Amino acid sequence: MWYLSLPQHLRQFLRPKRLAIFEACAIGLVSALAAVLLKQGSGWLGGWRITAGHTFPAWLVLPTIGLIGGSLTGWLIQRLAPEASGSGIPQVKAALAYVPIALNLRVALVKLVTTMLSLGSGLTLGRQGPTVQVGAALAAQFSRWVPTSPDYQRQLLAAGAAAGLAAGFNAPIAGVIFVVEELLQDVSNLTLGTAILASFVGGVVSRLLGGHGLNMILTTSNAKFSLAEIPLFLLLGVLAGLLGALFCKGIFVSLDLNRKLLRTGGLPLRIGLAGLLSGLVLAFLPASLRDNTGLQEFLVTGGAGWQITALAFVTKFLLTLVAYGSGAPGGLFAPSLILGSALGYLVSLGAEALQTLLGVPPDLAIAIGSPTTYALTGMGAFFSAVTRGPITAIVIVFEMTTDFNLVLPLMMGSVVAYLVAEAIASGSIYKRLLAWNGIYLEQEAPIEGRLSGLTAADIMQRRVETLSSQMILEEVVQAFSRSHHRGFPVVDQGKLVGIVTQTDLGNIAQQQLSETMPLRALMTPQPVTVNPKDPLSHVLYLLNSYKISRLPVTEGRKLVGIITRADIIRAQSDQLSGKTEQLGPQPEASYVVYQTRSPALGRGRLLLPLSNPQTAASLIRLATAIARDRNLEIECLQVVLIPRSNSPAETAVSTAKSRRLLRQAENLGRAWQIPVHTQIRVAHDVSQAILETIKDRHIDLILMGWKGTTATPGRVFGGAVDTVIRQASCDVVLARLRGTETFNRWLVPIAGGPNAQYAVQLLPALTSLGETPLVKLCQVFEPNQQEPNTSILDQAARSLDRRLATPVIVTPVWGASVSEAVVKLAQKERCDVIALGASREGMLQQAIKGNIPEAIARNSQCTVILVRRAIA
Repeated sequence: MWYLSLPQHLRQFLRPKRLAIFEACAIGLVSALAAVLLKQGSGWLGGWRITAGHTFPAWLVLPTIGLIGGSLTGWLIQRLAPEASGSGIPQVKAALAYVPIALNLRVALVKLVTTMLSLGSGLTLGRQGPTVQVGAALAAQFSRWVPTSPDYQRQLLAAGAAAGLAAGFNAPIAGVIFVVEELLQDVSNLTLGTAILASFVGGVVSRLLGGHGLNMILTTSNAKFSLAEIPLFLLLGVLAGLLGALFCKGIFVSLDLNRKLLRTGGLPLRIGLAGLLSGLVLAFLPASLRDNTGLQEFLVTGGAGWQITALAFVTKFLLTLVAYGSGAPGGLFAPSLILGSALGYLVSLGAEALQTLLGVPPDLAIAIGSPTTYALTGMGAFFSAVTRGPITAIVIVFEMTTDFNLVLPLMMGSVVAYLVAEAIASGSIYKRLLAWNGIYLEQEAPIEGRLSGLTAADIMQRRVETLSSQMILEEVVQAFSRSHHRGFPVVDQGKLVGIVTQTDLGNIAQQQLSETMPLRALMTPQPVTVNPKDPLSHVLYLLNSYKISRLPVTEGRKLVGIITRADIIRAQSDQLSGKTEQLGPQPEASYVVYQTRSPALGRGRLLLPLSNPQTAASLIRLATAIARDRNLEIECLQVVLIPRSNSPAETAVSTAKSRRLLRQAENLGRAWQIPVHTQIRVAHDVSQAILETIKDRHIDLILMGWKGTTATPGRVFGGAVDTVIRQASCDVVLARLRGTETFNRWLVPIAGGPNAQYAVQLLPALTSLGETPLVKLCQVFEPNQQEPNTSILDQAARSLDRRLATPVIVTPVWGASVSEAVVKLAQKERCDVIALGASREGMLQQAIKGNIPEAIARNSQCTVILVRRAIA
């Protein structure tokens, strides 16, 4: 490792804690410089745009600048870094959940430049969201230059995000709170330490170099309110919650419309049209509403009447939806704050006007406080409703104003807005944006919480090797030499009488004990034990208190199991990977409890795992079609899962249902004259049983059912399927089945890889299942490829024409997204099956728009078949 090659004095200086301090400061500094550059650059471009709008006809200049700037922004993102679209916070949230999304120097630079362009062109978005992604991307790049563990890289990413937000708002505390509340949900010492330090450095540097900006303009506020105004603040919270939830829903409506109506033009067309529309609207608005930078100050300080404020709210609301839905780089923080300030100001004016209209006597009228107080409260409330971060909302506005009198109104408005918005549509908008893009993040409890319900019985090993106290020491030494265990319980007549460890063996020479002495002279009598019902916390307490590595588990004096530190670590690993049903000792090999054999007449074997009776018949039809075409025998497998604490070879299971399922395959095999072997395995893990079967039975191809989606971070197809995809040495075919299966209209996307050719090779077998099959080959090209090279399509079509007696149609398709283009074509042609061939790397790699097979399976209404050649 590079660290070990450094001189001693440098290694002393760069000890882990000191290195963490250095890295946090460096990340805060770089993130702040990027945030200042973004602020100055977008401000300069925006100022130039406003000046041009005053100098020349606004109806011509503003739309033109919006169109050109937006198109250039989309072109840069599409060509250089697709991950730089949108606000950037969903990408950071996914990266922190270990979803493989690109965050590096390239993404940071593209995000920086394109955000300047989009904001300077008049798109009504904020720069604070992009600074979060820029900070995280710079931190991710730094972690690559200074290699660390994945967990530590995650902490640096969080620190970069905190520094980016702190620098964007000049609010270091809010940066830390946002990371803890929304992104990481982790308050460990390392997270807080690096995030606080990076956020502090980012906030200080940004304030020194970038000026105080809007934040310090608000420090002159002197909020005052009376108890009689509490209903008004609660009303403001309710309105902010309702309109914030509507705003979030509008975001997804805008995204859907852009995806459906403008899919062929890509990002340049989408963002360009958004810039054009924004410029047209702004051209006909008062000049005070054209400057996004000064608009918030204008609204908060009460410099506008209610008509201008209402107009600003409506136009900002709609134009933000238009801009964000296009995929333009820019965040929702600043728009949320502006909308909230306008809403708060309107509530203040509305309350005064209503009292005047109703003629409330002066002695009964509510003394309405400063409109600025309502505007600032509205900022926090609307921000809370949109981001679902009430604590962050309160802290951001407080750090802007440093006015303690504002805290209570902020708390009332923000919490009420959060509760109302949650009641309408639950969940973080960033998590829902990821789900919209095909990436699903599971809410995970802290490891302490997930392990708190476990007992000794859940994790102990039930099969325990023991020794007798009558054994002589020579035999004990031999037992240790033959075993990997470092300690043995000593049992006489079924009762625990002691324990012996490798440390005890070291005392033989020191105490000059004879090798013929019995073990009872060396063992530790009356060892520390636990009961099967004792909680894991008690087990850990005993292990740590007595400095021991294993604990016998007893009922009375009867030994029923043993727990080692390795068992606890394994339980933690299982919880982290989601294997909550398989806690305890490491899985043993699966055990065959039932099998049938047919004549070995084929040239190879196809493995067909069956588990779901609803899809079994269709899977068996697919298997028999492939087996008949390629002269294969079928090996049908049923796996019976048992707890990891039980031994597969010693656990009694019922096989009646499993045998009924396997008989379906045997009957169809006889009808098609295909040898069908069957077996039932008892196992701790499905994927382990499948891999063992592949090895034991020399499988050439495996056909598996696939549900089409997964909600587990880091998984592409699901736990068992992912493991088989990565480790199976044979060909793999996955089938996502939908309802009653028909196999007449086939769509085969071609990309030129070996697996695409393999999909074409399987078509003659698969299409034999249809009564009147029709095959359509397609290839997706970039929108700018007006004259695409279709040689790959033509070659595949010629190959199929020679092997099929059915029509083969070649169709080139244009689209910025492969999955969207394929799904749209399948819907248009009313296809029954989509057959995909993808490289192994492509199948196992997720991007911000989700992995292509998962996206196609999730959005299409037909069967999806996915193939992968054997791993070389």
